[in-house]
Amino acid sequence: MAAMKGPEDVASVDVYTAKGLLSIGHRYLDVRTIEEFNKSHVENAMNIPFMLITEEGRVKNPEFLTQISSTLKKEDHLVVGCNSGGRALKACVDLLNEGFQHVTNMEGGYSSWVDSGLAGDKPSDELKVACKFRP
Repeated sequence: MAAMKGPEDVASVDVYTAKGLLSIGHRYLDVRTIEEFNKSHVENAMNIPFMLITEEGRVKNPEFLTQISSTLKKEDHLVVGCNSGGRALKACVDLLNEGFQHVTNMEGGYSSWVDSGLAGDKPSDELKVACKFRP
């Protein structure tokens, strides 16, 4: 049996590299909450939340891997993003341990995407409101 993967096993790229990967057919997996995703997201992104907001606060989505496996193939090339990088990194580790082979974490998450001007013509200040956990 293969050793469990950890954060050090995850390939991470900056937003410009991520944009390049998306332009050659990688799929963007946004693991933010549905509420965050609905405010703004990367074009053609797919949203499967890694964490859910409950009355107890944020909890890991118990259906995350099931939802992923019903939508994606283990051979798919994925760029995974969240708001600032934390949830995406954890999601990447889970995906690698589930047998997904081509998983890339987008460093800095959607906040960096917005800061880099990649969100297009939307005013970045408005988008940053959606980025609640910014440093």
